[in-house]
Amino acid sequence: MKSVLCGALLLALAIVVPLPTMAQVGITVNIPLPPAMTFAAPPNVVVLPDTNDVYVVPGVAVDLFFVNGWWWRFWEGRWYRSHYYDRGWGYYQRVPRFYFDVDPNWRASYRDHTWNGHRWNYEPIPNRQLQQNWKSWHSTQHWAKQGTWGVQGYQPRSPQQRQALQQQRQHEYQQRPEVQQHQPRPAAQPRAQQRGPQGPQARQPQENVRPEQRPEPRPQGQPQHPQREGKPERGEEEPHK
Repeated sequence: MKSVLCGALLLALAIVVPLPTMAQVGITVNIPLPPAMTFAAPPNVVVLPDTNDVYVVPGVAVDLFFVNGWWWRFWEGRWYRSHYYDRGWGYYQRVPRFYFDVDPNWRASYRDHTWNGHRWNYEPIPNRQLQQNWKSWHSTQHWAKQGTWGVQGYQPRSPQQRQALQQQRQHEYQQRPEVQQHQPRPAAQPRAQQRGPQGPQARQPQENVRPEQRPEPRPQGQPQHPQREGKPERGEEEPHK
């Protein structure tokens, strides 16, 4: 009797124990994180014209932005953000909204002190001053009220011009090889749709098509059964795809 009970207990354990293990099985995708950046001192930033409080670090080779309390970094076709400028990066699944307001040639403009043919008298902002004031600058629309971002005689772009530039830059961004490498591929269509009307799958089964039949004449005196209407016979309906 004890052997029977032990066998039943072992069988129950073999059935029950693997269930939680199977529930924990999943697919994980490891996204590589960018390496940490080394700075001799906290970096200075400048605010970019024609943007809504977009700050950039001009003293490094990579594009490092600060927007609304986050540091943003583009690395190997993906976007990452952190609350620190030199570490703690986390993967961001989308393109940040501010990026299409950024002029791709901002580095040349910074080097030449010009912006769209106008003198650009930018002022470097120390990191400490940025951390202390970016919230008040954002809430009071400090840079939007100034309007020129230090560019002499500059007229800000109209909303229509900014929208057109955003669409153009978005198209150019999607054409970059490092971006296309990580774009999801379109799902393959079913083989029956790719073959079109040809092939055996597109042919209607002949055995389901019945010709119209007329009732055979019956001898006099034998009553005819009336034919039912409304519900088609089996096999006359078109098969569902």
